[in-house]
Amino acid sequence: MPPLFHPFSTSKFVDPSSSALPASFLEGAATFLKAPRSGKKDCIIRAIASSAVSSAEAAVAEKGADTAKRRPKKEPLSTNGGGGGESSGPWLLVGLGNPGSKYAGTRHNVGFELLDELAASEGITIGETKNKALIGKGRIAGTQVVLVKPQTFMNLSGESVGPLARFFKIPVERVLVVYDDLDTETAELRLKMKGGHGGHNGMRSIIQHFSGSQAFPRLRIGIGRPPGKMPVERYVLTPFTAKEKEEIAVSMVRGSDAIRAVLSEGIERAVSQWNGARVKV
Repeated sequence: MPPLFHPFSTSKFVDPSSSALPASFLEGAATFLKAPRSGKKDCIIRAIASSAVSSAEAAVAEKGADTAKRRPKKEPLSTNGGGGGESSGPWLLVGLGNPGSKYAGTRHNVGFELLDELAASEGITIGETKNKALIGKGRIAGTQVVLVKPQTFMNLSGESVGPLARFFKIPVERVLVVYDDLDTETAELRLKMKGGHGGHNGMRSIIQHFSGSQAFPRLRIGIGRPPGKMPVERYVLTPFTAKEKEEIAVSMVRGSDAIRAVLSEGIERAVSQWNGARVKV
C-alpha cells in the first residue's frame, strides 16, 4: 500500500503497514474510530485508520512473541545447599572460639583461626560488631557470605548465631559452623551436612537457638584427646605443640578450601571430598 496522508498529526505521510507508526497517528486513529460516521469520506478514512491500528497491534504482538523466545529461561534456585553461586542464596559461615588474647592459639579457638585464614585469603575484613559477634561480609566462590566470630564465649555461641541467621534471613541449611572436635585426630577435618552437638557446648547452644534444629552443616577440626588424666576443660584451653602447630596451619588452609567447595560445588559433593581429610606435613 502506498504512503498515505496522516490526517491526525503534523507529519505529512505515513506507511500504514509499518510497525513503527507514530504514536500520534495511532492515538488519532483510535479517537477517529470512536467518532460518528459522516459520509463516504469518513468511511474511507475510517478504513485506513482501522487498518493502521490493526497492523500496529499485530506488529506489537509479533514483537512481544519474538522477545519471549529470545529471553533466557530463569534457572531454578539451588536446593542442594550450595553449588549454585548467587542462586543458592547467602551463607552464614561461623567460627567458634573464645574472645580475647588470653585464648588466642588454644585448641578451643581453631574455629576462629580458620575463619581468620579464610577472610585473609579472600580479602574480607571481620571487624563489624553485630548481635554479640564480629562479622565480615563479602563473596567467596561467587556466593554472598557473612563471616561470624561470636564474642559471647564458647558456651553461649547460640545467643549470637541464632539472631544473626534470623536477621540476615539465612536458613539453618546455609549456616556452616567450624569448631574443634575432641573425638577427631589433631588437624583432621570432618565435614558433615548435619548432626548432634557431640558434647560440644558451643554447638549445644547453637542447636538450642535454632529451636532444636540440627540440620545445619559443620566442619570439625580435630584437636585430639587430652593426655593422661588431664581434664577436658583444661585441655581445650592449652596451646598446640610445635609439631601440632605445623599440622594445624595446613588444616586451616585445607579447611578454607573445603568451605569453598561447599559454596561452589554443593554440600553433598564437598562432604564426599573432604570428610575425613587428613593433613600431611
